Amino acid sequence: MKKDLDVITLTSLGGAGTVTGSKHLLEADGRRILVDCGLFQGLKTLREQNWTPLPIKPSSIDAVVLTHAHLDHSGYLPKLVKDGFKGPIFASAATRDVSEIILRDSGHIQEKDAEDANRHGYAKHKPALPLYGVHDAERAIERFSSTPFHKAVRLPGGASLTLRRAGHILGAATVELTWNGTRILFSGDLGRYGDATMLDPEPVSEADYVVVESTYGDRRHDQQDPTAALGEIIERTTARGGTVVIPTFAVGRAQSLLYHLWRLKAAGRIGLAPIYMDSPMAISATDLLCAHLEDHRMAADVCDAACAVATYVREVEASKKVTASPVPKVILAASGMATGGRVLHHIKAFGPDRRNTILFSGFQAAGTRGRSMVEGAAEVKIHGQWIPIRAEVANLPMLSAHADSEEILRWLSGIKQPPKKTFIVHGEPHASDALRVRIQDRLGWDCVIPQMLVAYQL
Repeated sequence: MKKDLDVITLTSLGGAGTVTGSKHLLEADGRRILVDCGLFQGLKTLREQNWTPLPIKPSSIDAVVLTHAHLDHSGYLPKLVKDGFKGPIFASAATRDVSEIILRDSGHIQEKDAEDANRHGYAKHKPALPLYGVHDAERAIERFSSTPFHKAVRLPGGASLTLRRAGHILGAATVELTWNGTRILFSGDLGRYGDATMLDPEPVSEADYVVVESTYGDRRHDQQDPTAALGEIIERTTARGGTVVIPTFAVGRAQSLLYHLWRLKAAGRIGLAPIYMDSPMAISATDLLCAHLEDHRMAADVCDAACAVATYVREVEASKKVTASPVPKVILAASGMATGGRVLHHIKAFGPDRRNTILFSGFQAAGTRGRSMVEGAAEVKIHGQWIPIRAEVANLPMLSAHADSEEILRWLSGIKQPPKKTFIVHGEPHASDALRVRIQDRLGWDCVIPQMLVAYQL
């Protein structure tokens, strides 16, 4: 039997009961390790939680372990550092590189939003202040420690960390932490099996406790070939003189789409329609793709060719010219759920015209414009204006970088002996509960959907 001092507790400070803001705290022997440190996104009630101080002092956290760089897993790091965290941040080398792009961009957006709020007078607080800024992001980046895959690394406090590939996006990892003889496995965000560009999630054979995501815990992805489905939409849109606007996640999805578009071009499927990548952050992330060939399936020549299929648009004036052009075309622009960024200007321009298509390529969280449009909204509010949506709206969920329910179960099935308990996190309530039922029925495992801020003894 463990002594009280050896007891480990797990507390979700985010990512429990919701699909965003992942932060999972392990405590033992008076030491603290935080797995992921994400921003809340989506519904206003969730976003407001970013401003609520953590229930523990950031300075009391000994280390952070990052599964991957997406904002809902990494985006609170600058705030954590700003508020006193001084420990190391362990992540794969590619995650460190991608995080640098994402966190700098997030700091810039936070500063710009505060500036706009002050200029236009719509801030609740005067003056409006950013949650954090670029300087805070840079301080967080300095704390990263690049961690190899498949090699046990000692953490402050005595825990041992092993990273394995999760697929999903460049650098994404599953996290195995062994502490006081207890093995705790975090899935992070699992990728797809047989994905065109990313590696399969690597199996893990043993775990005492599992913390697993459930983004798509309630559904299966369409099995249609994503290249063919994408080609059909582009062909019918350009045939009627329209433009395809693809709100895209700058890291992961944008690069996957380039690959599928390259395949279509190579097959002569989409004619002469120009393709634009209108996102400085996506362009920077694309540059990293060929720098980390070990983190995906593409050979160097394929990576180069896929990345060259689009015209890169960096400057604002060039983006405006793309919007103004009457030529049928394909525009990839962030953000993936149409919550901000240049894609909003394209939706304002192309959304009201029935010839055009707004094409989403994966999960759309509650409270986002993307969710509203996918669910058939006749209009959406952008920059204070109500914009009619008469364009065709489509979604290709098979392009998602997230494992579906069967793929999650496939990964879990690699664990030879049932864990003592499986915690289901990072999902909307109905998705998490559906996955709980599937795991219990198919694997017979003891599952719990943890509540936010409730400590669970391991």
